[in-house]
Order: sequence, then structure tokens, then C-alpha cells
Amino acid sequence: MSTAAADYRFCPRCGGKLSPRVLKEGEPFRLVCGACGFIFYLDPKVAACTICMLDGGIVLARRGIEPEIGKWVFPGGFVDRGESVTSAAVRETQEEVNLRVSLLGILDAYSFPGSDIVVIVYAADVVSGTLKACDECQEVRAFAPEALPWDELAFPSTRAALRDYLRRFFPRVRIPR
Repeated sequence: MSTAAADYRFCPRCGGKLSPRVLKEGEPFRLVCGACGFIFYLDPKVAACTICMLDGGIVLARRGIEPEIGKWVFPGGFVDRGESVTSAAVRETQEEVNLRVSLLGILDAYSFPGSDIVVIVYAADVVSGTLKACDECQEVRAFAPEALPWDELAFPSTRAALRDYLRRFFPRVRIPR
């Protein structure tokens, strides 16, 4: 059973006790209410992000909040329930770096063992706005593709998506391992 499962002890429907059970062979433990039989699925959170260029550089923000405070990421954040992933990507970019973007297409979706977050990254064009650090950022900057701060990137998804972006849009740029 995952450590996240230990955070949930009571059924959200009836208040009964949740216990881990294997419902089907080969599947992970599921939290099941002993009173009403409700199955509490621990599904991942979805983050929507953009990689965009401004004045020849890739826009990155230095995180002003945990986790990974002080490290660099591209703009993005969690999708609200009922919100489309594309709308969340556009909204988060404007909220974090003050840029309005138009999405060009999905770069990829990133997930890693042990992480409860799925990160969906879009390539985007800036259509308006002035680059500025907003509430959750210490600083924002547009880095030349050859000058990305690889040793100061926040998450595995940040590194993986930037590598994919460079391979697709800047195939001549040397990408560190």
C-alpha cells in the first residue's frame, strides 16, 4: 500500500473505515469502505504546462513556493476539476509569467514511478503580455536554448520536456545527459 493511501482512513460517503484490499489480481491495493463498499481510488493529479519562446529564449520561472523552491520550471500548474487541460495550460501561463499564449500542440505527457502527478506539456506561442514574475515565482527569464540552467531545474518532468522540446524545435542544440 502506498504512503498516500495511509493518509485516508474514512469513507467520504458514509464515514466508515477504509481498508486496503486487492480487488483484482495484478492490480494495486484499493481503499474500500467496510461499511458501504465504496472504493476510494487514489488517482493522480494532472498538471498542465507550456513551453514558449520570447525574444529567442525559452521562458522559465524560478519557483517561489515548495516543492523545489528556487528551482526553474516552465509555466504550469494543476488542472481544476471540470476545467479542460488546454484551458488550464493557458491560464497557468498567464497567472505565473503574465503571458497570454496560443497552444501549438501537445509536446507529451510525463509521469514517473512513485509520483502522483501527470504532467501534460504543450508547445505554445506568446500572443501578448509582458514577461513578469507573478505570485508563485521569484523570478522569470527567457533562456537561450543553449543556456538552459540544467543543474537548477525543479522536476524530472521539467528536464524531460525541455529535452523533448529541444529535440523537436532545436535539433542542433547539444542537450546535456
